[in-house]
Amino acid sequence: MYPNLLVKRVQLTPDRVALEIEGQQWTWREVYERALNLAQDFPCSSGERVGFWSKNSETMYFYIQAALLKQCELVFYNDRLTEEEFLFQQLDSEVVWTVTDRKDRAFLENVYLYEQFVSLKSVPFEVQPNWSREQTISIMYTSGTTGRPKGVRQTLENHVTSALGSALNLGVLPEDKWLCVMPLYHISGFSMIMRSLLYGSSLQLHEKFEPQTVLEAIRKTGVTHLSVVTTMLSQLLREFEQDEESLPSSFRTILAGGGPVPIPYLERAQSSGFPVVQTYGMTETSSQTCTLLPEEAIRKAGSAGKPLFFADVRIDGDQEGEILVRGAHVTPGYVGHASTLPATSEEGWLRTGDIGKFDSEGYLYILDRRSDLIVSGGENIYPAEIEQALLSHPEVLDAGVVAKLDDKWGQVPFAFIVVKGEEQPDLALFLSSKLAKYKQPVGYRFVEILPRNASNKLVRRELKKWIEKEAGNIETELNELES
Repeated sequence: MYPNLLVKRVQLTPDRVALEIEGQQWTWREVYERALNLAQDFPCSSGERVGFWSKNSETMYFYIQAALLKQCELVFYNDRLTEEEFLFQQLDSEVVWTVTDRKDRAFLENVYLYEQFVSLKSVPFEVQPNWSREQTISIMYTSGTTGRPKGVRQTLENHVTSALGSALNLGVLPEDKWLCVMPLYHISGFSMIMRSLLYGSSLQLHEKFEPQTVLEAIRKTGVTHLSVVTTMLSQLLREFEQDEESLPSSFRTILAGGGPVPIPYLERAQSSGFPVVQTYGMTETSSQTCTLLPEEAIRKAGSAGKPLFFADVRIDGDQEGEILVRGAHVTPGYVGHASTLPATSEEGWLRTGDIGKFDSEGYLYILDRRSDLIVSGGENIYPAEIEQALLSHPEVLDAGVVAKLDDKWGQVPFAFIVVKGEEQPDLALFLSSKLAKYKQPVGYRFVEILPRNASNKLVRRELKKWIEKEAGNIETELNELES
């Protein structure tokens, strides 16, 4: 058993600042009182699932705390999903109530604005002082290699283990303040709420990422930690290098995840006094599995560090191979259509699909963020999901999607299409209602045939060569024009 996290936290540090948004602050006592009042108005019972389809906000934070207090299971939907994608996930997760901040979504079945939700018939409850460690806290959807998103269960023990492992690595001080620009519907964002409950640290919540606003908050509001994805880090570095104003010594760490961080970024950060360390984790591991120690940031640049205290990591190969993870932070399984699929082997190992290696000192290096995965602005995009949508078009015979390098987003999807006739259908328009905008290909190339092996599997490495060849031709033409 574990204590009810918010109840225990308010007992320990009732007057410490828990939340800060645009200069307004709430203590843990105030968070508890507001969450309790909301929970008493919730129409759901303990153990039932409440969906969140919303951007970061004060309201979202307090509804999350209320749902946790009432021991509801929180199901998070990416705010950028299309209606079709959302409806599949809502049905698959068996959610009866989904709350949102957008009026244009409230007409959908079982979707309510925040204020509508608490106006429904309430279900009384009593605050429980203790929780089962197997209790499901959150469910987040991640795309699988088949293209069908899977709902990942994250238990109380998963979150606690992850938070303790991070604390033993980075340390915890009473004055710690985490700046959260990551979406709360991502594990990187929600894990900050869980860590703040366990550590008693303050959370400064931002609605969206704005480089100048983030740097100003670091310099003026006592922020000590920040978590970003690679694209955010790139924008922060550019802004920081332009204004050349130093950061306070109280600011200790920037955790960079969401895919391997390019070495040039890390070198620029270190030379500028930007305290960046790389971390490695995923939805199935409730955030971090490995994180580089700050004092090793320069000597081991490019490494994701060593496995955290409660995590085991091994490589399925002699030198390089698939990364396997084991520990109490690893999900026990999935919900919905994927509920019968085992998340781990009988020995407890989770196959990540990522390729990596250890150096002679036991530091992990991520070589590839899954062979097929596209990481665009920190969002994981699986080509199979896009291909599935493309193949639903009546004129499309075959489709292959791979990553194309992009200065702004790191990677973006690019599609190769085989069609039945000579006309090229408007696939961008076709996908606009089927896939979130960030998943839609930035370009299409219509070809006669796609490269496939003897087992009829798509050879994506050949498609990547086609893109590289096209980029090379364009660069050659530009050089010729300039000369």
